[in-house]
Amino acid sequence: MAEDFVKAVDDGLKLAKRVYAGKDRAMAAPPKLTPPMDKSAVEMEVIQGLPSAPMVYAVIYDPAIVDNPDIPTYQPHVYGRRDPPALIPLQMNGVELEVDCYLDTAFVRVRGSWRVHCVMGSRSCDCLVAIPMGEQGSILGVEADLLRKSYRTQLIATEDKDGTEKAARAGECGFLKPHIFTLTIPQVDGGSNLSINISWSQKLVYCDGEFLLNVPFTFPEYVTPLVKKLSKKEKIQLNVIAGTGTQVLCKKISHPLKQIRRQVGNLGFLYESEVLSWSSTDFSFSYTVSSSHIFGSVLLQSPSLGDIDQRETFCVYLFPGNQQSRKVFRKDIVFIVDISGSMRGKLLDDTKNALFSALSKLDPKDSFSIIAFNGETYLFSTSLELATKEAVERAIQWVSMNFIAGGDTKILLPLNKAMEMLSNVQGSVPIIFLVTDGSVEDERHICDTMKNSLRDGRPICPRIYTFGIGSFCNHYFLQMLATIGRGQYDAAYDIGSVECRMQKWFTRALSPIFANITIDILDDLDEVEVYPFHIPDLSSENPMIVSGRYRGNFPDTLKAKGVLADLSNYMIDLKVEKAKDMPIDRVFAKEQIELLTAQAWFSENKQLVEKVAKMSIQTAVASEYTHMVLLETEKGKTTKVSVGVKEKMVDSKGQKMIMLGSLCIGFGDLNATAENTPPGSEKSKLPEAAEIFVQATSNCCANLCSYCCCMCCIQICSRMNNQCAIVITQLCTALACIGCFECCANVCCAGSDGR
Repeated sequence: MAEDFVKAVDDGLKLAKRVYAGKDRAMAAPPKLTPPMDKSAVEMEVIQGLPSAPMVYAVIYDPAIVDNPDIPTYQPHVYGRRDPPALIPLQMNGVELEVDCYLDTAFVRVRGSWRVHCVMGSRSCDCLVAIPMGEQGSILGVEADLLRKSYRTQLIATEDKDGTEKAARAGECGFLKPHIFTLTIPQVDGGSNLSINISWSQKLVYCDGEFLLNVPFTFPEYVTPLVKKLSKKEKIQLNVIAGTGTQVLCKKISHPLKQIRRQVGNLGFLYESEVLSWSSTDFSFSYTVSSSHIFGSVLLQSPSLGDIDQRETFCVYLFPGNQQSRKVFRKDIVFIVDISGSMRGKLLDDTKNALFSALSKLDPKDSFSIIAFNGETYLFSTSLELATKEAVERAIQWVSMNFIAGGDTKILLPLNKAMEMLSNVQGSVPIIFLVTDGSVEDERHICDTMKNSLRDGRPICPRIYTFGIGSFCNHYFLQMLATIGRGQYDAAYDIGSVECRMQKWFTRALSPIFANITIDILDDLDEVEVYPFHIPDLSSENPMIVSGRYRGNFPDTLKAKGVLADLSNYMIDLKVEKAKDMPIDRVFAKEQIELLTAQAWFSENKQLVEKVAKMSIQTAVASEYTHMVLLETEKGKTTKVSVGVKEKMVDSKGQKMIMLGSLCIGFGDLNATAENTPPGSEKSKLPEAAEIFVQATSNCCANLCSYCCCMCCIQICSRMNNQCAIVITQLCTALACIGCFECCANVCCAGSDGR
């Protein structure tokens, strides 16, 4: 799909050469980058053509409409249609970027203006909005303002969607890649301007004591307007509310921002300028919170009047500090890796590379074993071995020889074997790493089994860390399993990011410094709901943050209790304060929705499903139980009904509703797992609009045939003149001859490959 997009953009840039630029400079060609040695030419071509900042493209099916809307050039007519269409990047007239950072979450808003500079003023075309997002990005909304219409996205409950989809027109949206969201704005007039507001949330990366933010903001040269004298205004605003009550130190920044506000835990920056060309680098920023020891706090927030949950909101966070000499727990580890048939090729190679990297980071005092599984299990050793240099080398050789993709997928057997290996360990943190790309039928039974196995009263129970690859595995099962095991879940939806994400996942899990964390006051409140319901361990490579709802009274201070790496008890005083200028409910909405979805799947609780849908609609965070729609409003009119075969849904506000579909991944694919379909090879489906058209034409033909009979045919033939009868006879004869030739070619002239 990404390759097709790149080709469409390349075709669009070639087609855009028809646009006359007057006496100003011509359309700029895309920059030619030299591919690095570690990437293939095809991979680099894809990377070059994919959007690296919010972009808008004219969707061109008919090349004849491509022209300068201001200065028609009357170029030679171009015959034929393009299917798939070409994509011409639109020129951008202005852009504003605003970023609000709260703890480990950033809310990004981009406001831009684009002009349909490549379509005749008398014609129109669809416009494709492409939005690349940063780390774990989640689209929150898109608004588009045109001359006569405006559009905005909205989420509706799935049950509401089922009742309106027959009346609503089908639209197009989805993900070009897991981090690139696309949306089609229908029928925009040539020469007109689009003002588009985009918002999404993403995570800040925590690395070496620093929070790192990276927002895709690299615009290619060819989106710069052709008219040199046109004012081009670029604005960037950054707000950082760390919520820590301690000094925040800015480390690196990519653009020349000026500091406009500096308070304890609160920074503000601004950049605004007239530019000759748009930003040629991503917006990046990093900061650190100065503390050498573990510290944290509790933030409280009262619900808003429109909140569906009127309980108070809280969050508890612990930061590991930047003390490099802090002792890490000794670990007993079992790596469980899926080697079913769907893991073949580069996917298994990347998994092995990440595993080798994790093995090399083990301390000699740690112990480990490896289990490979498909329908069977394959053990590196029947018991745990110390992670000596010799043992690690033997493990790498064993993995290289035994990780051969093939067979089906069974997860419970290797999990039980791992629990058995870790049954007698003491004085360490026992960890199970599970990596899989498939779904199995007994997932709820697996969760129940692991829940029962973890109730053995040990000082430190085994932690279960899960990693899902692609879209065929049930990510909510993996998230539920990790929550039960006080571990963490991560995923790589994009096959190209498996090795990188898995290495980060291993690094976080292999650095626990504070375990068995409890907060006593949570048991004394009148009512409390915590996400996740088991508080995970604190790692030196990642902060620990939990959130929830409560009823009752919080004291002025709390104590977080736990165990350090030397197995001594440790207590941290947490100051309780009201959250100022920080929307806690929005900051943790995505995590809460995903955890509640996993619980709803596990318990099959319809009330939880309804709760998730309401939270999703209120916070604009997509969920499995909501669908996205595009609301179209025609300016100056309160009500409207479209004319045509397919009417749009008109709501009470006079808005047309265009169904866009679900933005989530579902609950796994058992059929794809059984067939060992590799992740990333999902079959592309027809857009919903195409499906409706095919169904309509099929019904039309069926209805036509149902109204015809032999007597009708006889009456029609009796009224034909001689010339018409001769033409029809010749046409039928020609079609029959073509059919005979094709049959003979297939039977007599087929090659060894059957073609």
